[in-house]
Amino acid sequence: MANLAQRIKELKDIRGLTSAKLSKLSGVPLGTLNKVLSSSTKSVKTETLKKLADALMVSVAYLLGEKTKTESVTVENYGYVKVAAVTPKLYLGNVDKNVLEIKENIKTLIVKRVNLIVFPELCICGYSLADLTLFDVILNKCEKALGDIADFSRNYDSLIFVGAPLRKDGKLYNCAVAISNGEILGAVPKTRIPSYDEFNEKRTFTPSPDENSEINILGKEYPFGNKILFECRQMQDFKVGVDICEDMWFVHSPSEHDALNGATIIVNLSASNELVGKASRRRKIVSIQSYKECVGYVYANAGMGESSSDLLFSGHNIIAENGKVLAETDLFSDSYAISDIDVSYLQFVRRKKFNYKAEHTDGYKTVKFSAYVTGGNVDRKYEKYPFIPSVEKDRIEGMETALDIQAYALIRRIKQVGSNKVIIGLSGGLDSTLAILATCRAFEKAVWSKKDIIAVTMPCFGTTERTKSNAEKLAEILGVTLKVVDITKSVLQHFEDIGHDKNVADITFENSQARERTQVLMDIANQVGGIVLGTGDMSEMALGWATYNGDHMSMYGINSSIPKTLVRALVSHVAETCDDELSFVLRDILDTPVSPELLPKDGDKIAQKTEDLVGPYQLHDFFMYHFIANGFSPSKIYKIAVKTFENDYDCKTVYKWLENFFRRFFVQQFKRSCVPDGVKVTEISFSPRGDWRMPSDIERQAWLDDLQNVKPL
Repeated sequence: MANLAQRIKELKDIRGLTSAKLSKLSGVPLGTLNKVLSSSTKSVKTETLKKLADALMVSVAYLLGEKTKTESVTVENYGYVKVAAVTPKLYLGNVDKNVLEIKENIKTLIVKRVNLIVFPELCICGYSLADLTLFDVILNKCEKALGDIADFSRNYDSLIFVGAPLRKDGKLYNCAVAISNGEILGAVPKTRIPSYDEFNEKRTFTPSPDENSEINILGKEYPFGNKILFECRQMQDFKVGVDICEDMWFVHSPSEHDALNGATIIVNLSASNELVGKASRRRKIVSIQSYKECVGYVYANAGMGESSSDLLFSGHNIIAENGKVLAETDLFSDSYAISDIDVSYLQFVRRKKFNYKAEHTDGYKTVKFSAYVTGGNVDRKYEKYPFIPSVEKDRIEGMETALDIQAYALIRRIKQVGSNKVIIGLSGGLDSTLAILATCRAFEKAVWSKKDIIAVTMPCFGTTERTKSNAEKLAEILGVTLKVVDITKSVLQHFEDIGHDKNVADITFENSQARERTQVLMDIANQVGGIVLGTGDMSEMALGWATYNGDHMSMYGINSSIPKTLVRALVSHVAETCDDELSFVLRDILDTPVSPELLPKDGDKIAQKTEDLVGPYQLHDFFMYHFIANGFSPSKIYKIAVKTFENDYDCKTVYKWLENFFRRFFVQQFKRSCVPDGVKVTEISFSPRGDWRMPSDIERQAWLDDLQNVKPL
């Protein structure tokens, strides 16, 4: 216990914590903490150790002095690795001052619980040192500096990459040096040495050898080569490969092979000078690399401390994940970018994409390290509407693209069928409104008469004057053919035929109306030689909120890959861009509660509101996206949903509807297994012929058990 007490005291002093403050941060009673610090207790509970480790921002293994153990320790943290790309203040050629700056940045970022810290290329001495990099005066100082940074890192439980020139076998290499927990772990030399335009690195540096070997640093041998990966003992999916600047810009980056050999994060120690338009190219290529390799890409760039004799460096740091830029710094800010990378999500995507034979796997070496991982904390921010672009320019482009996909897909299907007559059940609700708007767009593009679009409104027991009126106005304004078919008598006759009491408003009462409407649409389609367009959306299909062989069925599902939140956004987009008369009707439809209108109305008020029954579509679309697109577990979805919607829903409400989502999703697959054709618009589709294959008889208990683990009290 004496060693444990000493470590806690040491870390407490480094963090500037009193015993009382540590007690408050950790939740460990002060009396218990004092016993640990005085070594007067023979053992410490695992729970107490975990609380103290969290408060001190280290792993339990580190507290116990077990950081050199080779066995893996799995920690449930939902896959989040907090990373930072840093541009420290640089003093060109002044290694001692540069080391101090590097240390200060490490101290700052550790407090932010960063697991991986990446500094720029040759940051210990400066990239633009040119011929002076060859001299022993600099090289000796750089080597000593690595030992100094390693010694400093022993109390900072993270993986750190710094750039330094290193000598080996009479050659000089531009290296990324990995450091963690007081140790140098290895050195990765740069593979692509540029000698074009403003670059002349071949004058100084040698490209990486093809095979790994060892390099002597301060009298000790360390792994050396461009086939080295660094793997966290506490979280095996946290596995890091290395590019150095030009490696990323050139054909066949070393990181491509790193990714195929298991690296989920690529660090790039760079010195990329600034030019007009280069920042945009840099951002794009980092994004593309992260997408191609299915990795988190952490790009740390040299800053303004470099020489301005011929070039200027901007400190443009970028963090990307699977094609999306998560964080970046402003040009010429010489600061840091920080973000969480979700390696669990990356592994899920890889299991779908990396199904081909791996190449260049020979000779790889994995070096283990220990790093503090944050447990179940979720710091990453997620969009409330994952299907809708948050940037206005992207949103407008996305809305237009979605409508065009629907329109052109419908044109193709109509040409195949050989008749340009389509039949749509127009209810005055959101889904059928989007369907007829997209259909009208298709007919306008194809220069077909919109009179061949037959909108059928079919009032019955629950139909309100508001929705019926909106359907009729919409059809008139759009210039389509409107048919009104009151199905009340038909449904009542059906009740009599099957012996159902018309006063019992049960599931038979509701679904008889839905199936009657589908029959009417199908028969009219036969009459005119056309096809019925389905109006149901993807959110309804996820929840099974559709009557089997009722609104579940059509001849083409034009909304089948569009979630309810995007349906609303698309209708809103049209309302904002169309003439006033149409806009007025669309806005009233947008303001109408979502309802199937299958229960008797209350006066002329809607008696049946869908979101009161199945839950808010805002939540369900969020759940659906992160379950299907990202492969998140129910408990992880709960964690991120609680944080994302903390100002909208309490944790019990989130849990209630998330549990409802999974209960419904698993028992409704039989409906998704036989859906009609329908174009894919978003990145998710439930088509059994395309994106989604799931047995209808699957047990759901494993998912519900996982969610049970985070059930709020």
